[in-house]
Amino acid sequence: MNSHTTYFVFGPTATLRRMSSKLFKEQQPKFLYEYSPEDSSETIYVAVYEEYEKQINSSVTLTCIIESSGKHNKIVLKKTGGRMGFRGSSLSEERNIEADVVDFILDFSKRHGLTLQEEKTSAEKGEE
Repeated sequence: MNSHTTYFVFGPTATLRRMSSKLFKEQQPKFLYEYSPEDSSETIYVAVYEEYEKQINSSVTLTCIIESSGKHNKIVLKKTGGRMGFRGSSLSEERNIEADVVDFILDFSKRHGLTLQEEKTSAEKGEE
C-alpha cells in the first residue's frame, strides 16, 4: 500500500506558475521552502501543513512537494502522523487539510482548463 499521492498538471506556463502561489495563499502552510536551480527554469516548493485533531489527541502532517517546470507541475502529497488502531482516526468526520489541498488542485485545474492526471502506483495497478 502506497502512502502518497502524485498528480501531474499540464497547461500553459503562466497558469502553472500561478497555481503554487495561489495554493500557498489560500492554504497557508506551517513551513514553506522554495528552491530554484540557477541552470534551469524549474522551481521546487516544499510545504508542510500541520493540524491537530483534538478528538483523537494527535497531530497530522501533510507534506506537499510541487515541482514546477515550464510544461507541467508534479504535485506529491504525503500524509503522516495520526493514530491508527482501536481508537483510530474514524472519529474525525470534519474536513482535513489533505482534502482541502486536493480540492484546491482539482478546482484550480478545472477552472483554468488544465489537464490533471493522477499517477497510479504499481500496488494500485495490481489491485485493479
